[in-house]
Amino acid sequence: MAEKRRAAYLDLAGKGELAGRARLLRAMLGKPCRLCPRHCRVDRREGQLGVCRTADRALVASYGPHFGEEAPLVGTGGSGTIFFANCVLRCVFCQNYEISVLGEGGRPVEPPQLARIMLELQDQGCHNINLVTPTHVTPMILEGLAIAAGDGLELPLVYNCGGYEELEVLGLLDGVVDIYMPDMKYADSGTAQRLSRAADYPRRNRAAIREMHRQVGDLALDEDGVAYRGLLVRHLVLPGGLAGTGEIARFLAEEISADTYVNIMAQYRPIHRARRFPPLDRMIGAGEFREAVTLARDAGLHRFDVR
Repeated sequence: MAEKRRAAYLDLAGKGELAGRARLLRAMLGKPCRLCPRHCRVDRREGQLGVCRTADRALVASYGPHFGEEAPLVGTGGSGTIFFANCVLRCVFCQNYEISVLGEGGRPVEPPQLARIMLELQDQGCHNINLVTPTHVTPMILEGLAIAAGDGLELPLVYNCGGYEELEVLGLLDGVVDIYMPDMKYADSGTAQRLSRAADYPRRNRAAIREMHRQVGDLALDEDGVAYRGLLVRHLVLPGGLAGTGEIARFLAEEISADTYVNIMAQYRPIHRARRFPPLDRMIGAGEFREAVTLARDAGLHRFDVR
């Protein structure tokens, strides 16, 4: 196995560039906000709210060591997750809708508070800082990260997102993020429009995956099997084949890398507004999940976290 490496952002922090990147990202909050492909016609710096319903401060719903994440992130100390309230997608079947759609529990934090949270997770023995739903709060994250890095933070940074990303933002995260963990939700634009009101999701998602892989490569593990850099893709199997598993698997194997680490997930539940959108009104069948795994293997993928 590869040896452990220094977190990518430490080099930028040492040069004073993290704060500069944060300033560039904060400027993107202005009208129209450009942090995600929605390009809402709001100025979040003035307190205006777009699709993500978040102004100029990050809202943290909860944080702590998480032992239910993918095995390469958990290790023995857990993944240091920070759950940010709200989201840019607002999927009708969101499996975490209380936080991501309703914003429950989200409390505003200033950058010094966010830095303290990161350092607390490090002190608790976590293997990484896992930013859950970070897309709409990237400026605030980098502001907190700059402070935390100066105070001794050394853990790899995990960007755990829905995969609906703006390439300009990802460019500013180059050299900051160690592990990208995006969703690949849909292969079909019509499905994406119906379920997330984002017809451009497949196109934006594939472009984002390409850029993420360009930056960090395939998932790399240390001698203990803990990830320190690379791309880890999540794919939730939906009823009736709505997610387009076969097409997504072919894209990853042929256009990204056959060594892409993929978590094919069977946890779908018909919650939030899903029952209004058949066949999302039912659980997936065991046969559907087996078929999804077979499609991924047949496409040439071989590194899985299947659950």
